[in-house]
Amino acid sequence: MTVHAQEFAVTKFTRGGRLVPMDRLERWVTFSTLGDAEVVSLTGEIDLANAPEIGRAIVERIESAAKVLIDLTTVSFLDSAGVRLLDALIGDLDKHGKPARLVVGETGAARMTLQLCAFREDVLATDLDRAAAELKG
Repeated sequence: MTVHAQEFAVTKFTRGGRLVPMDRLERWVTFSTLGDAEVVSLTGEIDLANAPEIGRAIVERIESAAKVLIDLTTVSFLDSAGVRLLDALIGDLDKHGKPARLVVGETGAARMTLQLCAFREDVLATDLDRAAAELKG
């Protein structure tokens, strides 16, 4: 699944045919920086109902980032659509030579789900500081 930046000229996303204001996405995704890395923090349930709009918001924000950290430590549920989203993001970042890590904590829903899916262990980290250090080294 490759999402192209030109799809993001709109300021609203749809959810089941209804418009979802961008500010409502903040309940699931927020952005910040840590050093020279863009930090994407996901929270709550990431599933078929919101993964597409979250993915579009993330792609738009990280398009010019050199390094990306995706913090999943406060995700309470991750279904197959969420796993596919993360796989596509990591794959596209790899393809463009942009280092990335998924911060999953030592326990939690995201770590458990990704491990059950045999997700790439080399991109999983337990905390933001460790993940940022891995991207520097």
